[in-house]
Amino acid sequence: MTGTSLRLVAHGHTAALRRACFGGADDGLDEGGLRAALAQAQAGADRRGPLGVNATCLSSPAVAARQTADAFGLLPTIETALADCDYGDWSGRSLEEIAESQPQALHDWLSAPGSAPHGGESVTAVRDRVGSWLDEQQEAGGRVIAVTHPLVIRVAVVHALGLPMATYRQVDVEPLAVVRLTSQGARWQLRLGAPRAG
Repeated sequence: MTGTSLRLVAHGHTAALRRACFGGADDGLDEGGLRAALAQAQAGADRRGPLGVNATCLSSPAVAARQTADAFGLLPTIETALADCDYGDWSGRSLEEIAESQPQALHDWLSAPGSAPHGGESVTAVRDRVGSWLDEQQEAGGRVIAVTHPLVIRVAVVHALGLPMATYRQVDVEPLAVVRLTSQGARWQLRLGAPRAG
């Protein structure tokens, strides 16, 4: 079986992300996010060549993900399985606003990954969607770069490592983080390493 090398790239900063808003506005990268993505792409190209050489490139449908892929010089295919959580009635609203107006609903959502008080997807449902996609990548093999959302990467790590669902809150994924998963078919491994020169 052909091995799989998967790089999950978190999109850069958006205005909504900086305001701690639930997704839904489909903002593009803000000025700082675009600058940071371009700088990281240049630094990576200087160290190891273009990120997407000989790799299949995929992206969430979101504008920020597509702009991040573009900044990295990638030409991705849109993959709906990489979309952010559907936050239902909370889409575009800030965490602070929900805490003030619906404190019990927010508590339920934060304490139980299977809950969806906003009427959209639960975090468990996102994990199931992303986990099915990960299983397909493992079966297909090859090199894949996927530009997506921090929450999607968090639940991908939980699924890949077989961790309890609640541990997704302990996985912090910053904008432009790159998480590498590899597999020879039996199980996923999380690969952490320093950038290579040349």
